[in-house]
Amino acid sequence: MVLKGKVFKFSDNINTDWIISGRYKFSITDMKKLSQYLFEDIRPNFYKEITPHDSIIVAGENFGMGSSREQAPWVIKEAGVSCVIAKSFARIFYRNAFNIGLPLIEADTSAMGEGDYLIVDVDRGTIKNEKNAYTTKFLAWDNFRKELIHCGGIINYLKEHKDFKLE
Repeated sequence: MVLKGKVFKFSDNINTDWIISGRYKFSITDMKKLSQYLFEDIRPNFYKEITPHDSIIVAGENFGMGSSREQAPWVIKEAGVSCVIAKSFARIFYRNAFNIGLPLIEADTSAMGEGDYLIVDVDRGTIKNEKNAYTTKFLAWDNFRKELIHCGGIINYLKEHKDFKLE
C-alpha cells in the first residue's frame, strides 16, 4: 500500500479538542459536514487548504492526546487526509483511528516540512520526501493493521471476516 500527499505540519501535543472542537459534538452528527471544522481553532480554514486523498498531516509527539472523542480521527478521514504521520500518538487516538480506517504512521518527522510531498510505502516501511529526497524508515504495519485499513475499519473488517473469532 502506498499513500501520498502534501504535508501540513503541526507541532507536539495536538489534542482532540484542536482537531475538532467539542462545541460541535452534539450539534453536527454528519462526519462529512463536521470535517469542514477540522483544526478550526488552531488553523482556520484548514479544510479548504487540503486536497482530498493527496494531503498528509505531519506532527510531533503525542498527536491526538486528550479526550477519547471518536470524532477526531473520523473527521480527519472524512476530510480525505491520506494519513497522519507523527513521532507518537496518544494510545486511544491510535486505536480509534485504526478502528475507523484512518492510516497512522509513527516515524521521525523532523525532516518533513510544511508543503513537502511525501510517498509512504506501508509495506516497506519507508517515507520518501520528494522535496529533499530524504527517506526515513518506520516499523511496517502487521497484516492485521493493513487489513483494517484496506477494509475501512473494524466494522467492515468484521463484516468481511464473519468467521473471525476471539480466542
